[in-house]
Amino acid sequence: MSEIVKPPPPLTSEQVRGLIASIPYARYLGVEAELRGDELTLALPYKDTLIGNPMLPALHGGVVGAFMEFAAVAQIAVAQRAVRLPKTIDIGIDYLRSGRPTATYARARVTKLGRRIANVRVEAWQYERNDPIATLHGHFLVAAADDDDDAPAA
Repeated sequence: MSEIVKPPPPLTSEQVRGLIASIPYARYLGVEAELRGDELTLALPYKDTLIGNPMLPALHGGVVGAFMEFAAVAQIAVAQRAVRLPKTIDIGIDYLRSGRPTATYARARVTKLGRRIANVRVEAWQYERNDPIATLHGHFLVAAADDDDDAPAA
């Protein structure tokens, strides 16, 4: 007779914040995380150092892209109920309009979480969620629960 395997408990807000803080660039940018149930929202508070084009002014595209990638990997961790960082396979970013000098937010949705690969979509917005400044679609290599030896340290 087979044993019933209980899923691990959901991640706590502190665990998610710790995961984000374990990423040096996220720490440098000041990324903040808020977890409500299984819905994760990241916030990127505005700083002058985030501006890429001072003539507009507009947020640097690399900052926006990295911020959305952080949202993707954190949402995968929430979906897996595990504090480990997946590895990026590839990402595609659509920059829809210039990011203004104000706080930016991002939410990710894991569209497919397999044993080895996760597909994720992310939207970043500033004033209204239905008016995104950029979107991301990515594929990530995830470690199975029994592959903890290969998982990156969190």
